[in-house]
Amino acid sequence: MQHPLPPLNALRAFEAAARSGSFKAAAAELHVTHGAVSQHVRLLEEWLGAPLFERHNRRVVLTPAARAYLAEIGPAFQQVASATARYGYVGGVLPRVLRVNGPATFALRWLVPRLAGFQKQHPGVEVSLETSNEPVEALQDTYDIIIRGGPDTFYGYSMRSFLAEERLPVCSPALLDHLPLETPRDLIHHTLLHTSSLPRLWSDWLAKAGVVDLKPATTLTLDHFYLTLQAALDGIGVAMGPTALIADDLACGRLIAPFASPLLPARSYCTYVPEAKEADVLVVAFCSWLEREAST
Repeated sequence: MQHPLPPLNALRAFEAAARSGSFKAAAAELHVTHGAVSQHVRLLEEWLGAPLFERHNRRVVLTPAARAYLAEIGPAFQQVASATARYGYVGGVLPRVLRVNGPATFALRWLVPRLAGFQKQHPGVEVSLETSNEPVEALQDTYDIIIRGGPDTFYGYSMRSFLAEERLPVCSPALLDHLPLETPRDLIHHTLLHTSSLPRLWSDWLAKAGVVDLKPATTLTLDHFYLTLQAALDGIGVAMGPTALIADDLACGRLIAPFASPLLPARSYCTYVPEAKEADVLVVAFCSWLEREAST
């Protein structure tokens, strides 16, 4: 005999609330009211004959039994979603949205300029790109593909490295017209551009270049890496440029690397894909496309 299923809308509301840890967040995700989520959860509790959440004033906490229940039904929801997406994409029945999350500087300087090529190959796909520097395990929303530095290991995710990177000083050609840079010691006449989230880049490179005691003419610190690179493009000073993200600028002559060495090692860019989406044909296609773009 077929096993009876609980009310599916109630099950969906429970899964969303349990996964997000909030009735309010579940309501926003499902495009219903907070009261509707609460009502669906109560209906499921009545159907199961046991509470799912412990109510503590304004917050709710899963019971131990409900945590075990979520661990079993959560992957089932992911499997249904992936199967539906694959059917819609392969059969041309449904529009497909590919959710990607990556660092802002990487997205702005490397991914976005290349996205038109992917969309030309996959005209029925909409790429929804969000930027964030949060660790993979700290992201609240679910994504098909997360791009971060690595290689790292996260439970429930498969990882593939696709783009290597190193860092070295770069500046605009116009800057060198009136302030030449023949040796690292010549940086004493320049403005060194810093990024607040990467405070050791210059000190590490200067130590490697053998000028650890160097005092530049001045410094300028910006809060995002892409702002630092833009300041270098505008001739304001010299930045520590990530080779993968400035390759186009170097090739076109918008930026110049006055010193071929030393190169400062950096983490590679990697894709982190939820294990439930590893076989998704579109996820595989996007990751393969990233690797092809990186190889060129």
